[in-house]
Amino acid sequence: METHKENNMNTAAETKTGNKYLTLFLSTFKLSACTFGGGFVIIPLLRKRFVEELGWIEEEEMLDLTAIAQSSPGAIAVNASILVGYHVAGIPGALISIIGTVLPPLVIISVISTFYQAFRDNTYVSMAMTGMLAAVAAVITDVVINMAGDIFKRKDAVAIVMMVLAFIASRYLKVNIIIIILVSGIVGAVQTIIRERAEKERGY
Repeated sequence: METHKENNMNTAAETKTGNKYLTLFLSTFKLSACTFGGGFVIIPLLRKRFVEELGWIEEEEMLDLTAIAQSSPGAIAVNASILVGYHVAGIPGALISIIGTVLPPLVIISVISTFYQAFRDNTYVSMAMTGMLAAVAAVITDVVINMAGDIFKRKDAVAIVMMVLAFIASRYLKVNIIIIILVSGIVGAVQTIIRERAEKERGY
């Protein structure tokens, strides 16, 4: 009886894991297929799917994954999907996320490249792309507001000041984004070290 019960539990666990892999693949595939306007657009979609709908990732964790995806080399959409997949299901999850994210644009771009001349000269396609730009701007604005809101909720004065200074440096002073990211990362690391030392001294 115990062996039979253990087998049932193992089978249920395997089924649950298989369902998680399938859900992960279908989610990243659908999000990638419906994402227009660059990697920043997929961030709120990933957040809505994995944080709000599935509950696999916490809000603060999603913010951290987004920051890592933006500061790492490569496409933001792929980086974010890899991090989400790894967080949810380890290395297999990361591989599944890569396939689910890369497959739709690979197929779509292959088709478009075959008929590039027709797409480029088509008035309706040009009008559709112009309309998409407005939607993309709205989605990116939503990302900025949500991420900024999360930072303000933490009530971290250093993070808020860094966010304002990074905006000024990028928008008005035209500082290279790589320098901004590196400086922000160093400030964040130093702040964490100081905070941990302070907590140890207080005996936490």
